[in-house]
Amino acid sequence: MADLTDMEIFARVVTAGSMSAAGREMGLSPAVISKRVRRLEERLGARLLQRTTRQIALTEDGQGYYERVIGILASIEEAESYVTRRNAAPRGTLKITAPTSFGRMHLAPNLGRFAELYPDLTLSLMLSDSFVDIVGEGYDLAVRIAALENSSLIARRLAPNHRVICASPAYLEREGEPETLAELVRHNCVFATHQDLWQLEGPDGPTSVRVSGNLQTNSSEVVRETVIAGLGIALRSTWDVGPALQRGELKIILPDFRESRRVAVYAVYPSRRFLPARVRVFIDFLAELFGPEPYWDEGLDLTFLDPKAGPDREAAA
Repeated sequence: MADLTDMEIFARVVTAGSMSAAGREMGLSPAVISKRVRRLEERLGARLLQRTTRQIALTEDGQGYYERVIGILASIEEAESYVTRRNAAPRGTLKITAPTSFGRMHLAPNLGRFAELYPDLTLSLMLSDSFVDIVGEGYDLAVRIAALENSSLIARRLAPNHRVICASPAYLEREGEPETLAELVRHNCVFATHQDLWQLEGPDGPTSVRVSGNLQTNSSEVVRETVIAGLGIALRSTWDVGPALQRGELKIILPDFRESRRVAVYAVYPSRRFLPARVRVFIDFLAELFGPEPYWDEGLDLTFLDPKAGPDREAAA
């Protein structure tokens, strides 16, 4: 059986990105780190890392081994903390990734309160609208807004995601309010790059419409601000435009149509039998903060939407 310390060193090299960085984190010299990784490879009879002068990369064997090792190490960490969990506060670094706009609007303003609850935790938050390999890049948790497909990850539903078609009163007064989905093709629609196909649910079931507009952007925040300014019609989540709807800066149109009910806000994390306390407390914090009736929907008339957006429980992502 491989030495657990060798496994930990290997995992640290992968997450740190280099042997020298891993050595600094663990208080070991790069030579010792290299020797221990090489010993592990010899023990396994397989090359785990491809080494160059500037970087390292996982081999196919190394990727599979790493995915299993981090689960083993997490289980050991959980087992060791089990007897003291009731008395000891979560510690260490919690590495999180989330969509850019959602992270700025709904995570960042609440991190201070979470930090007050758990002062021994260090938070590392990366905002990105790209797909992030949370296992390969060493993240503890991802917040995702999606209709999740089957995978090896575990997800907990944090909140519904109501996505509605909306426009500003000024635009509707100028261009007229569409009464059917087909009429959208003659309107200026605002969307982020490659999001011109709106897949919706309506009175007759799933449907879709391809829209067009005179703005190209990779920023959902630009979409929000320009539709508020009267540029056109957009398909937006209420977590994004809720305040603008509440203030009357935007109006929901074509209320019989919305994005799929399967889309929701999820906490996604590597599939593990034992979940580290630092991850569990953050997921619980978000679930309590958002919930089945999130604060961003307060004051909005969403009675035309089906409130049942799927099970609020842990499930395979």
